[in-house]
Amino acid sequence: MTTEPTPRAKLFSSLLRWVVVVVPMAFIVGSSVTLFLWLLEEATATRMAQPWLLWLLPFGGAAVGLLYARWGHGDDRGTRLIIEEIHQPGGGIPARIAPFVFLGTIVTHLFGGSAGREGTAVQMGGSIASAFERRVLHRMPFKVVRLSHVERRELLQAGLAAGFGAVFGTPITGAVFAIEVLRVRRFGWVAVFPCLLAAFVGHFSVAFWGVHHTLYPRIQLAQYGLRPLDMGTLLKVLVAAVAFGVAARLFLACAHGVSAVAKRWIAISWLRPALGGCIVIALAHLVGSSDYLGLGVIAPAGHVSIVSSFEGAEIPPVAWLLKLIFTAVTVGSGFKGGEVTPLFFIGATLGNTIATLLHAPVALFAALGFVAVFGAASKTPIACTIMGLELFGVDAAFYLAVACGLAFVCAGSKSLYGGPGPARLEDRAASVEHGNAKNPPQPDG
Repeated sequence: MTTEPTPRAKLFSSLLRWVVVVVPMAFIVGSSVTLFLWLLEEATATRMAQPWLLWLLPFGGAAVGLLYARWGHGDDRGTRLIIEEIHQPGGGIPARIAPFVFLGTIVTHLFGGSAGREGTAVQMGGSIASAFERRVLHRMPFKVVRLSHVERRELLQAGLAAGFGAVFGTPITGAVFAIEVLRVRRFGWVAVFPCLLAAFVGHFSVAFWGVHHTLYPRIQLAQYGLRPLDMGTLLKVLVAAVAFGVAARLFLACAHGVSAVAKRWIAISWLRPALGGCIVIALAHLVGSSDYLGLGVIAPAGHVSIVSSFEGAEIPPVAWLLKLIFTAVTVGSGFKGGEVTPLFFIGATLGNTIATLLHAPVALFAALGFVAVFGAASKTPIACTIMGLELFGVDAAFYLAVACGLAFVCAGSKSLYGGPGPARLEDRAASVEHGNAKNPPQPDG
């Protein structure tokens, strides 16, 4: 007569199972992100040393567009594809997504496109997690590890968390982001463990290979003569938060608008980034500066960057708007990379400008804008509040939470990762779980 396992034994078995599955997957994701970050740094340094490479941006965009059109089956949903697959497990994430977006992002930054890096890391994480499940777990003998539809969704979430945590060095944010970005009504707390585990393994994998992330200043309110709750500062934060939400809303409108216009008027997909590259070149020469190309994390002395926004440097009041326009044209026309780091740039420079106008601490308001604009655009205010704590310290926790929350409200309903609404996706996922459980996902061709 067999004895039924106790709830504690079942929980321990489940956690141990996730450790066996998630640790190797997240290490692969973290190692891939490490290689990506290294090559991205090399590409950025090369572009800054050789400004003439900007003239090749249209040709690089066309080449990547042709790659996706010929071998990518024209699927350019990017991060949205990962989110939709988590909601509704189907055929899995194509394994080709990882190398395609990896190469596409390096090309974008080598030639000066204004894009980010989180989209690449997240897509690589989802693609590697899906491939790991199909090509490793699914083929293990004696069915040692077989994942249900729900567990497959949680593994994809873990891959997303590993990619996000690894690329920014913020593991707790990566785990919370992977959960919050899905915007589901019904939430399973069991998914927290694999997401946290994957995010930390991905993060420490990057450190294991010796790659370091950008360090930002720790915000200490005492150095500005402020208390954790200062009414004068709070009023200024509220004004800034509204501006951050409006900036996020404007960015979404511009990026989605450029994409919609390009798809409507240019039927040939690879011509869209080619034309977008030409517009970026024209904008750079019109502005007379290369500050708004590439990631914009660091720049030579006297130039605008995310880091310089914290240092009290003189930032042009329109710097945030120029970066918004450059990025909307780049990503809207089809270049790869993502939008998050440019949103950091937009938020930090806008925060710097607002702090100057309101006679407030520059570093504090740059930090608020850094996280609030991204949180408002991605609809992840909780994750971005935590990101602020991980990057800038806990001293300004109250102001970070207020800025992220109010900016989120002011940004409207559109999301950076647009697509079917969460309710409809949940209904479709439920249909898969209950009605199509007999049809397991098939490997991509």
